[in-house]
Amino acid sequence: MNGILQSRRTWKWVLAGAAAIVIALSARAGKFLVVDAPLPSDTILVLAGETNYRPAHALELLSQGYGRRIVIDVPAGSTIYEFTQVDLAEKYIHDLPQSAVMAVCPIDGLSTRDESHDAEKCLARESGDRILIVTSDFHTRRALSIFRHEIHGKSFAVAAAHDEVEFGTRWWKHREWSKTCFYEWMRLAWWNVIDRWR
Repeated sequence: MNGILQSRRTWKWVLAGAAAIVIALSARAGKFLVVDAPLPSDTILVLAGETNYRPAHALELLSQGYGRRIVIDVPAGSTIYEFTQVDLAEKYIHDLPQSAVMAVCPIDGLSTRDESHDAEKCLARESGDRILIVTSDFHTRRALSIFRHEIHGKSFAVAAAHDEVEFGTRWWKHREWSKTCFYEWMRLAWWNVIDRWR
């Protein structure tokens, strides 16, 4: 009887320890996704997707001397009412004082991996091999891993653009943050387990 009780106590401690580990890892899940480590580069590459914080952060980094040019990835086939996103991006650039050192890169790919292949063609027209990727904070770890894996002959760093509506590292605080964290972890797992080996 004592052996059974001892065994049950042991299992309770094992389960409690496992639960504590899961909770600790879950609490750090949001922070793990974020890599914010900008380095001086030749070109600042803004990834497609969010169109407010990413370009604005790229302009900040340009003004701080982190790059000489900005290239903005824009979905080629996407329209907003009767305007293409490429047309809107070109107008956005045209109205900026930094327009002379900025360019639009039309992309067709729907995944970050496909985007890296489209962006590679645009980056081939730029001078220098040091690229600073600017993307949403939760997307930084995966984007950096993909670009380093898919594009050879260039070095990559990444800078995180933060949008507090979409994501925060304390993901459990808001429903939207939780969704973003969950879906990004799924994409990160898919990249590491499936896509990077194809």
